[in-house]
Amino acid sequence: MRNRISQNSDRNTGGMGRAGKALRQILETYSISQNKLAGALGVKRYVVFRWFHEQTDANAETVAEIVKVLQEIEPSAAEEFVRLYLGEIITGDTQRE
Repeated sequence: MRNRISQNSDRNTGGMGRAGKALRQILETYSISQNKLAGALGVKRYVVFRWFHEQTDANAETVAEIVKVLQEIEPSAAEEFVRLYLGEIITGDTQRE
């Protein structure tokens, strides 16, 4: 059984969450429901909803759990999530937007 992520494992970002943006794109692209991801993570659906709509952003530990769960659901989705989330960090572009 998967360890439950704290329902409070996010922080307020004022709508600017990089994880939320990446997560929205991945769930839409790979047709993964918020409910399916929430169940796999062991959190309530509203937690994923808040990430998806950039109301809060997942913390680093939760992002790691999201990647693990996405690997189980759809490995290519996990890879793309990491690419979208880390962006310029993994491409070597150090310029800020």
